[in-house]
Amino acid sequence: MQISNHTDQLTALVEAGVHEHIFPGAAWAVGSVDHGVAGAAGRLTPEASSAAMQVDTLFDIASLTKIISVWSLTGQLVKQERLRLDSRLADLLPGTVGYALAPITIFQLLTHTAGLPLRARLRASYGEVYDDIVRGVLREPLEGIPSRAVEYTDRAALILGLVIERLLGMPLDVALAEYVLQPLGMAATGYGPVAPQYGQLVAPTEYCEQAGTHLAGVVHDFSARLLGGVCGISGLFSNVPDLQRFLRAMLAPDGKVFDAGWVRDSLTVRTGELQPSRGLFWHPAAGTGPQDDVWCHLGFTGTAMWISPRRGRYSVLLTNKLYYTREFDRINDIRRDFMRCAFDL
Repeated sequence: MQISNHTDQLTALVEAGVHEHIFPGAAWAVGSVDHGVAGAAGRLTPEASSAAMQVDTLFDIASLTKIISVWSLTGQLVKQERLRLDSRLADLLPGTVGYALAPITIFQLLTHTAGLPLRARLRASYGEVYDDIVRGVLREPLEGIPSRAVEYTDRAALILGLVIERLLGMPLDVALAEYVLQPLGMAATGYGPVAPQYGQLVAPTEYCEQAGTHLAGVVHDFSARLLGGVCGISGLFSNVPDLQRFLRAMLAPDGKVFDAGWVRDSLTVRTGELQPSRGLFWHPAAGTGPQDDVWCHLGFTGTAMWISPRRGRYSVLLTNKLYYTREFDRINDIRRDFMRCAFDL
């Protein structure tokens, strides 16, 4: 089915999510390298006086940061032959020498098979001083046996972010802007806090007791806030048009930002018989099989993006479902239906 024929069905799905109070609003897109359709529904908040959601509304994209920032920059370092998938942390981060993380590889971090602690627990474990947190993370014992299980953990992206900063000799946000955002023309994307002039264009997330309001333009993820807003875990704000630029570049990698081999290797199951299956930070979309070739990453705030090189298609669904709840059953139903419609499954 042609992409333009999906507009009515996808619009109805997203509008139903608003009417059923799954999220106050959403912005979405489906496209190929040459063509795309996009839309928006609902408002920034449930209030009738709230501004309408727009296609270019900025969202806290949560763990999509792991893809836009960490995965992309890791690929750059691999392309430059400054990093290998079998590189050990002991050879990259001196702070790991003599500790459990020393033999862990970049591959194990990217496939979530490193045996890392599953929860961040940064403040509870190490306090609130940045250097103390980094030192503690690099010295933390493992909770699992490396390469024995696939267990998603934010710590993988946090550690990879530290590797990137050390190898490139610059902060993660500066590296991201130089190597990814600027070459792709992703002018709206960046780590928060979001500048005041974008205030009316930012979808608010969860109610914060300390702030006395819903967070808007400030990253929701507590670990990211604790680390100053810039880390591999979370922290990026972006919108549908910028994510379209990113995904189109993945579908037609020209070597400037994405190397074709890096994209291919990342969107291939790398975890053997272990479940759930993983590529390199990407994973097969829920409810799909190898024949479908639909890869996904999700964000806790209510964001998601999918890509299928075989089909030459991508899709994006950005919502601020966290405004209402941390429960995921209903948003996952919407995500499944959206993905199946977008990819003709």
